[in-house]
Amino acid sequence: MISRTLHKRLAALSRRKERVRAGLFLAEGWRVVGELVDADVEVKHCLYTDPAGSEPAVREILDRLEDRQVPCERVSARDLAEVSDTVTPQGILAVAVIPRVDPEVVGSRLLMVDGVQDPGNLGTLIRTAEALGAGGVIVLPGTVDPWSPKVVRAAAGASFRVPLVEMDSGEAIHFVGGRGIPIWASAADGVALQRGDPCPDRVALAVGNEGAGVSREIRDAAERIVAIEQAGGAESLNVAIAAAILLDRILGGAGAGSD
Repeated sequence: MISRTLHKRLAALSRRKERVRAGLFLAEGWRVVGELVDADVEVKHCLYTDPAGSEPAVREILDRLEDRQVPCERVSARDLAEVSDTVTPQGILAVAVIPRVDPEVVGSRLLMVDGVQDPGNLGTLIRTAEALGAGGVIVLPGTVDPWSPKVVRAAAGASFRVPLVEMDSGEAIHFVGGRGIPIWASAADGVALQRGDPCPDRVALAVGNEGAGVSREIRDAAERIVAIEQAGGAESLNVAIAAAILLDRILGGAGAGSD
């Protein structure tokens, strides 16, 4: 049975304010917790159910955590469900330290996420940025907390590997400008970016939510406004899909994430 103190602590981590205060987040499911362990993110505590603990993949994760002196506590499925963010948790949950990334370690080809409020979209954006070779992701104000359980789950471990930093808009503009990295903002009224178009070695692609797009501050700071030419009568693409297409055209694989 989970102690009242631990139950209260875990329940509090469902709120962004408490995650920021404590510097901790929750990771759920054996795949995500496994990625967490592989990435050597500091884990403070782990809960698991008896059925999950008998699974080879989960048992391996628990053994690795125990080797690192991480407390691993067996609990009932009901207790785990009470502190889990998912309706059907996979039987394992970890409390981990939010990685603190020095902005100077990010590469010169970046994704800037401005005001994206859907957790699934942000997680997919982080995952896509890693897959296409971006050197880092800058999360701007108005965006959902990148360390919420839903985002962490949707990112499928990418949050632990790609440099992820949070900045306000002015700070981000100053940061990329100081490194000679132009901002290319995605917007429906931008110039269509075609496959094979020349792209700079250093660039930060800024994407916003489907409704409002990027903020005026980011748009005004952008060197170029880019779009995706669409066939048919579609008004807009999901932000994660649009970002994937644009990142593929901008980064092109070669040298992605490099300085």
